[in-house]
Amino acid sequence: MKPRSLLAAAVIGLFMLQPVSNLAEAAASKPARTSAKVVPKKPVAKKPVATKPAAKTVAPKKKAAVKPSAGKTARNARSKAAPARNTQRVSMRMVPATAAAAAAAATAADEVALALDANGLPLLGSSAFYVVNPNNGEVLLERNAAMVLPIASITKLMTAMVVLDAGQSLSEPMTISSADIDLLKGTGSRLAIGTTLTREEMLHLALMSSENRAASALARHYPGGEKAFVEAMNVKARLLGLWNTRFHDSTGLNPANVSSPRDLAKMVSASASYPLIREFSTSSERYVDVRGQMTRFGNTNGLVKSPEWSISVSKTGYISEAGRCLVMQTWLHDQPVVMVLMDSNGLYTRTADAKRVRKWLEQVDGAPRVAVAPVRREG
Repeated sequence: MKPRSLLAAAVIGLFMLQPVSNLAEAAASKPARTSAKVVPKKPVAKKPVATKPAAKTVAPKKKAAVKPSAGKTARNARSKAAPARNTQRVSMRMVPATAAAAAAAATAADEVALALDANGLPLLGSSAFYVVNPNNGEVLLERNAAMVLPIASITKLMTAMVVLDAGQSLSEPMTISSADIDLLKGTGSRLAIGTTLTREEMLHLALMSSENRAASALARHYPGGEKAFVEAMNVKARLLGLWNTRFHDSTGLNPANVSSPRDLAKMVSASASYPLIREFSTSSERYVDVRGQMTRFGNTNGLVKSPEWSISVSKTGYISEAGRCLVMQTWLHDQPVVMVLMDSNGLYTRTADAKRVRKWLEQVDGAPRVAVAPVRREG
């Protein structure tokens, strides 16, 4: 019985081992299936990627992420920076445009801001003025026309006439020296000591840019020097009938250089007979060699650049005692008109007054225009 039972047990064991191995294979295969099932579940982990299109739907609102998602971060950075660059360009363009608009508005304001008094005369900011037609002597507008006032650099019109009357060579070289430094008012100059220019160039800069050192050099190089030059200026004033006019230097920095608006109108008319004074006083700019460097000098009267004005003689002036002054001969309706505007307080008052006078003359064209302002103080 023992061998038989042992044999039976062996058979049973073999029989039972097979299912166990099958179970083991099944168990081993189940993890494989489970892992295979996990792999498809990985899209769950990719769901955030799948949800990114939702971000794309938001992005079109900004119009910045319409392109494919590759390099989106860089594009987003560029798309955010692009408006900044565009804004900068707009602002860069707008700055000059705004400045130009402001300048145009200011010009328009000067043109339009014509107020009249009870007598129909324009209200001007200059304390003394004289407007006349030099052809027939018709006085168009005046206030304090005989008042004696400091004339500042209006002096340089007389300086130019005396230089040209002397007949000295315009090509003769002249050198700026320490004697030309302004010790009275302490004004500066771009004509450095040692600068050598021709007499013609010095005359041009004195009239156009009101260069004081150039005017001083012109007087120093006159026969007999500066003293003789100033004497010639006063003799010329007497010859022109400028009885309220006195000169003490060639620059106008000395406040003892005085005249009246009526006298200055005569001086402007006289200077208009000199072609070089007409040319130099109304040119807009000139470049000259200042010790090896080309330097630009501009006109102190901005109206000479305006196409709306036809100016044949121009000169500005300023020192504290004189205020801001402007004299010029211009053409209106084919007639010459001399404007003398003295003692203006504001920086642009003198040119604004010139515009107001012109506008007033154009409005009252054909009507009686001899005007005497109610405020009149004789000097």
